[in-house]
Amino acid sequence: MRPTEQLCAGCLDDWQAATDHPFCRELAQGTLPLNKMKWYLAQDYQFIESFVRLLASAIAHAPRLEDSIPAAQFLALVTGPENTYFQRSFVALEMPPEEQAAPAAPETLAFLQLMDSARHSGRYEQMMAVLVAAEWTYLTWAERYTGYGADLPFWFAEWIDLHSGQGFSDVVEYLRGQLDQVWPQLDADQQQQATVCFETAMRLERAFFDAAYRGETVQG
Repeated sequence: MRPTEQLCAGCLDDWQAATDHPFCRELAQGTLPLNKMKWYLAQDYQFIESFVRLLASAIAHAPRLEDSIPAAQFLALVTGPENTYFQRSFVALEMPPEEQAAPAAPETLAFLQLMDSARHSGRYEQMMAVLVAAEWTYLTWAERYTGYGADLPFWFAEWIDLHSGQGFSDVVEYLRGQLDQVWPQLDADQQQQATVCFETAMRLERAFFDAAYRGETVQG
């Protein structure tokens, strides 16, 4: 069993809840209430800066140049098409600046703190553990719904598109491969710390979807 598979097996309840969440099912069906999608977009957009910094730090700590190239290419996707998706969705959903800049929810703050902690650790395996948990989760749920209806609004459909398909699957396999590659070289304490990062990320992914599904009001 691959190390990343072992990590997933260690927090299976959170994994299953996050990758088969009613929020995602209703998003794909087009039945998700817009107040819930607006809350989700406003909160999720707050991850971009910390995610970019985490990914950039992982690039800097990659063992070899060839290990960093796929992450650099992924970084361009996050700062390009994904960032543009948010801006277009904010406009289409008529979200004014105060909605877009809503205060961070507790679940959002917790994930931001996790990303920043992994980055500041200077440990490649901790950075990869958080990145793998986050991106593997999204690939898994999004791939369930690639057969969505032709009339699905773009703010739902393109979120699925961004996290599915061969290109994104390759990104996730690269991230998993990097963590699998370094795992045998880690001592027991380093493996434990990376495991905590992965399991915490999975718990927070689940919590974030739970919060979004509650449909918290977006406030300025």
